[in-house]
Amino acid sequence: MTATWIAVLVTAAGCYCLKLAGLTVPQRLLANQRVRRFAELVPVALLAALSAVQSATSGQAIELDPARLAGVGAALVALLLRAPFLLVIVVAAGTAAALRAVGVS
Repeated sequence: MTATWIAVLVTAAGCYCLKLAGLTVPQRLLANQRVRRFAELVPVALLAALSAVQSATSGQAIELDPARLAGVGAALVALLLRAPFLLVIVVAAGTAAALRAVGVS
């Protein structure tokens, strides 16, 4: 077995254990308002950070790609208009693809 497959299996086991830990948290702990607020806000913050990094970097360098940033902007507008999430993704991808098709890199 190669090191890659070992890493995949260890990661899968870690993800499973993390999910299991979430399911086995005592109810009294979840009843705490601070814990509940933390559990609600952390995924949003992590997703926002991931989106920012993926939209403004390439590898180890900051790269402000106009087509990619326009796609993020179009997604933001679609979200503000309360579009369904799948439509937001299609709008963002379509905007970036259209700009790349006309030569904006």
